[in-house]
Amino acid sequence: MKPRRLAPILLAVVVAVGPSAAVAHGPRESVERPEPPGLEPTGADMPTVGGNLANQHYSGLTQISRRNLDKLGPAWRTHVSAVAPASDDVGQQTTPIVADGVIYLDTPGGEVIAVDGRTGTPKWKWAPEGFETADTRRGVSIGQGKVYTLADGDRIVALDQDTGDQVWVVQPAVQAGVDLGNLDRVATVYHDGIVYAHAANGNRAAVVAVRADDGAHLWHVFGGPDRGTVYTDVNGNSVDAGATWGPVLPDGTQCNLEGGATPWMHGAVDPGLGFYYMTFGNPRSCRSSQDGSQRPGDNLFSTTMVAVDMKTGAYKWHYQSIRHDVWDMDNVHPPTLADIKIKGQKRKVVFYGSKSGHQFVLDRTTGRPVLPVVDKPMIVDSRQHNAGTQPFPAERLLPECVVWQKLDPRTVPGDPWRAVPNYNGYQADADGDLVFNPDSYVKADEPFLTYPRGAGADHRRGCMYDPQWDLPILSTTSQNGGGDWSNNSYSHSTNLVYYPYGANPVAHWNGAAANGQRAIGQYQTGGILAYDASTGRVKWRNHLGTDMSHGQGPLTTATDLLFAGQIDGRLLAMDARDGDVLWQFQTGSGIAGAPITYTVDGEQYVAVLAAGSTNPYGGSVTQGDSLWAFKLGGTHTTESGSQEGPDTAPLTIRRPVQGGPVEGATVNDTVYLGRQNRTTDTAAARDSTAQAGMNPTHLRVPVGTTVTFLNPGAETFPNFPNQLPHCATQFFEGLFNLRLAPGQRSEVTFDRAGEYYFNDCTDPRPTGKIEVYAVPQDLPGALRFVPSTLDLGSRTGIFTGVRGVVTATLALPAGHRLDGDVELRTPLSRSPVKARHATTIGRTLIVTFDRAALDNNVPQGDAVPLTLVANFLHAGDQKQLTSTATVRVRK
Repeated sequence: MKPRRLAPILLAVVVAVGPSAAVAHGPRESVERPEPPGLEPTGADMPTVGGNLANQHYSGLTQISRRNLDKLGPAWRTHVSAVAPASDDVGQQTTPIVADGVIYLDTPGGEVIAVDGRTGTPKWKWAPEGFETADTRRGVSIGQGKVYTLADGDRIVALDQDTGDQVWVVQPAVQAGVDLGNLDRVATVYHDGIVYAHAANGNRAAVVAVRADDGAHLWHVFGGPDRGTVYTDVNGNSVDAGATWGPVLPDGTQCNLEGGATPWMHGAVDPGLGFYYMTFGNPRSCRSSQDGSQRPGDNLFSTTMVAVDMKTGAYKWHYQSIRHDVWDMDNVHPPTLADIKIKGQKRKVVFYGSKSGHQFVLDRTTGRPVLPVVDKPMIVDSRQHNAGTQPFPAERLLPECVVWQKLDPRTVPGDPWRAVPNYNGYQADADGDLVFNPDSYVKADEPFLTYPRGAGADHRRGCMYDPQWDLPILSTTSQNGGGDWSNNSYSHSTNLVYYPYGANPVAHWNGAAANGQRAIGQYQTGGILAYDASTGRVKWRNHLGTDMSHGQGPLTTATDLLFAGQIDGRLLAMDARDGDVLWQFQTGSGIAGAPITYTVDGEQYVAVLAAGSTNPYGGSVTQGDSLWAFKLGGTHTTESGSQEGPDTAPLTIRRPVQGGPVEGATVNDTVYLGRQNRTTDTAAARDSTAQAGMNPTHLRVPVGTTVTFLNPGAETFPNFPNQLPHCATQFFEGLFNLRLAPGQRSEVTFDRAGEYYFNDCTDPRPTGKIEVYAVPQDLPGALRFVPSTLDLGSRTGIFTGVRGVVTATLALPAGHRLDGDVELRTPLSRSPVKARHATTIGRTLIVTFDRAALDNNVPQGDAVPLTLVANFLHAGDQKQLTSTATVRVRK
């Protein structure tokens, strides 16, 4: 941890202190520049990370439309890390801004760069001297001729907009005399002479406002307020927010001051009302985020939206979306403001909610709901001090409960919100149906649970706010699901709110790391939905298949187009009216920020940073540093001769097991159940409930291998054998469900390539995977392409004009029958290109591939190797055949 200056705790709102400890380095020429737009659509510029101050991500530009999308191509691409001072850094979550035709953004290394929006030529790049950058960044702001960013040491930095020179550098915590948290990640917001910065972490975290002229500290607001400070809202309601964290503990600890309630995404500004809207995260203090036993009460202002006077920080109102949050289900994504009609009456509203999978539509003057909210009775655990009721919007965006779908090869991957078996006591019966077993591990919690009267609940089904203690309880959405921190978009044209989401159920227990364990083996997916702003009802949903909740925010335009990036590198243009994908472009690296649109010299551009990130797919995400810009008739090509980048590496869509692959031959093709290792013979080692409690967790074997599952008894561990039965429940196909007493073993033969996940019924956390691979047999000279020269050129000069198919043939040995997909491995991508169609005629496999799918994955040249891979059945056994041909590629 960084060293921190300790100081007495001040009041929740602190008015201006003395002059700034600023460091000036560059010119300070006064330039008259326009303020960012408030609630009106953006035009030539998009000068805030929210598009406008209301975070609407909506543009009034109309040049690019559905009619001419096929002419939209890349105009330029800039590798921002390659610009001096150059680095090899990749990966960033920033959303660019643009003003006067210049794009400003954070680089992967945390520097700031200015790029000409017409040509992609860098104008300047800033790197600090004497202190470090804040590596993870989500955007800069601009105003008064300066660009505002954050840096290491909890610094706010102002740069000259035209030169990149440092104008001032301040540490607000030093000025305020109190720790304000880690100011190192969240996008800054500028309006009317004030810069707003949010702490992304820290023992106690605040929103802070500084003067744009010189960085002087103006005010700050904590998510965990001091006791004894009474807040009276604009409606006349009063509360001692600090007292809602329970009594002071015997050792003097105050849970409201210890940590949590972090405002880790930027806020919104309503210039007309003079309000600034901020959202605070979950309470994390006093033991852990998932243990509420020491902080009884609502824990204000955690999981709460707070409105304050934008000039003074004076409190106006608050709305808490979850009382006493022990699930890290905070609703912290950027608030979106709009003026809409509800039942014929114009209302000033703010849309609030993200991880919870629902949105509150509140009056932004009073904080009161303008669309119906229901207070639902909840199951409570007496040890947790759970709130008896929780607020739910009457119109729900995402499912409220997980789905206990039957284990069956015909339902894979199945429902996006399907649950991993054995959690919450849902165990597979002989038919593969997941049926609640009241005598399973969850029985230990029953004496502490109270169920709502008349609700018909007699156990926890995996619904929102199901309580947990020290045993894992799976529920939805999750600390990484729902909307998480991707922005919304509000369209003035359609009156729809566009909500990107992730599907990622999570198991909670008091000791779970990272605020909850996403169940190993589940599919981590997502998409975008649109709901009517005036009613809250979902208009359409497109479950795109990758998580969209970690920066993949949409941008909508007045031509009813929706642009959004995906972590697999694709930039999409969708019909904002129905969600259909109309156009897509592969950038070559993951996208974890929102696109922008702007005009230069009368031409409309769309730009996006494709740099990659990690949530929720970890190291499988292709990282990069590419800033792309597109326009009608864009003719930029990459080194391969294609306009698009190569397909990104395959994403680890399923939540991975812990531990690397172990070849079966090294462990006698045997998996130990309920043990973390194969040698430790101690009481603490037996009957493991750790997520790595299968050994090995990842066994790798060739097709045809028989694997032994063993519940180790006294024969294996003479001193401390396992004492409990353990299971190997395979999911989601349900191919085996073994229940073994200590000392028992069972064998399973794997005759098909694939990944076979399994977990334990005694405690569902231990999870393993059998990776079964086919041993390839090469067929030299068997592959031919007809013709041997592949013409991948575009008839229009734009990548969308690459049409048609490429045909290949593979000469087969006798007795081989196709068994599964056919793929082509290409020089530029680790992701194989799947065949459009494949069939066998006699002893010849005939395959076609889309030319557009090949184009960006192969270079132009005279000797390009392409390898075809396909699985076949021969004499009842699965075999993999491969063959490589060298072709000429023209573009």
